[in-house]
Amino acid sequence: MKLMRFASTLGLSVALLAGLVSAMPTAKAQSAAERAVEAAKQFAGTEISIVWEAGLQSLDPLNFSGPKWEELTGIRVKVIEVPTAEMFTKILQEHRAGTGAYDALNVIPSWMPDLVNAGALEVLDPYVDKYAFRDELQKIAPTYRDNQMTVDGKIYGFPDDGDLFVLYYRKDLFEDPENQAAFKAKYGYDLGPPETWQAYADIGTFFTEKYAPDLYGAGQFRGPAYGIWLFEERFRVEGGRFFDPETMKARINDEIGVKVYEGMRNDNSFMPPGVESWGFVEALSAFLSGDIAMTISWPPFGRWAAGYGVDDEALSWVPKSTIAGKVGYALPPGGTPQLAAGFSLSVSSSSRNKEAAYLFIQWLNSEETSLQRVQLPYALRDPFRESHFTDADYLSRWPDAPAYLSTLRRGADTGLLDLSILQIDKYEEALRQSVTRLWAGEDAKTILDDVAAQWDALTERIGVDKQKAAYADWAGKPNAYPAQ
Repeated sequence: MKLMRFASTLGLSVALLAGLVSAMPTAKAQSAAERAVEAAKQFAGTEISIVWEAGLQSLDPLNFSGPKWEELTGIRVKVIEVPTAEMFTKILQEHRAGTGAYDALNVIPSWMPDLVNAGALEVLDPYVDKYAFRDELQKIAPTYRDNQMTVDGKIYGFPDDGDLFVLYYRKDLFEDPENQAAFKAKYGYDLGPPETWQAYADIGTFFTEKYAPDLYGAGQFRGPAYGIWLFEERFRVEGGRFFDPETMKARINDEIGVKVYEGMRNDNSFMPPGVESWGFVEALSAFLSGDIAMTISWPPFGRWAAGYGVDDEALSWVPKSTIAGKVGYALPPGGTPQLAAGFSLSVSSSSRNKEAAYLFIQWLNSEETSLQRVQLPYALRDPFRESHFTDADYLSRWPDAPAYLSTLRRGADTGLLDLSILQIDKYEEALRQSVTRLWAGEDAKTILDDVAAQWDALTERIGVDKQKAAYADWAGKPNAYPAQ
């Protein structure tokens, strides 16, 4: 009887062990990408949707990751293209309607508190643990990982785009001995990538006075949609704080804010005529055509200026670079670049295919898949994992790629978070309107007083205590303000 009981117990133990092993998503040795693929095969023949920024960004899931996922798992991916300015509203509307039309989402990190507060995003921690993804999440560069992934300690999105502002400059002009001697004689210090906004103005003025109208000292996008990030970065670099943390009264109209707005407007004097209306394309065209000595923009400028990937049909609109091999990379003045949007991958709480949607975004965000995606010339996804900055293939893409990736890595350490509080879109809209008034020539103090009054009224409507808590959570993050 004892032998029979032992055999029976042994058989039960073996069966339980076998059951536990079979219940695991995949073998331990598999990568996070492989685990996602194997688990997703149970959903073969189904379709999931993902919301993606319209334009070049969407070519990633349309041309690369979507077809590859279907090939690996049998799951079709429907890409829903939405203009960036409409994404927040459409995600919220779909959630409130409860249609289940969206499964996976691209979310700008500054929206996450609002979307979580509305119940629109699925908590991802249970899936992260089930499919053993937590270790790979730790390999995301800390600025993105620690600031763009969680709300109230819970994971709602995977940081998936290393957006930040980079200063691009003409090495040939900066390293010219005649320019160096003349600049030092006039300003008393060496010509080099500007580390302060005063140096940016000095250098811009120097090159404009010498070369205009053939070449101007600088030029960059100035439209209202971009202007808010230019202000947010420079305001904090100069020591500004958005709110009084105790009263939640807006502080953007203090002497620092006024100084920044006046400085932004004064900078236009050494930029090409009409720069006030420039967007992304105008700034790109001017830099690649050799018409400006400096610009500040997102990482794709650096790749395209070097000629990387521009032969792809999708990039036929990008002007041919006349400055390949002549481009230097640096952090903007102050060394703490605005992260300026970026995207995190999330799952809609109203999705009817949550597990399949989760597995897709784990695979997209995984180390091996994301490394391929950030090197797609047309997709605009920028490096955000530690391995992206040191990958041998990426480092060999063009001669100056090591300097480019090193600059992005430094920016990933010091980058400043976009302001993220409740109903941030309304605060940003007030700031966008103020940029238009600034370029129209209105008094900077008057403009910012009006914005501060609008911000204070918004805070009162939302609730001072609620907004104070949201702001304290944001301001308590390591990259909300420059390190002291």
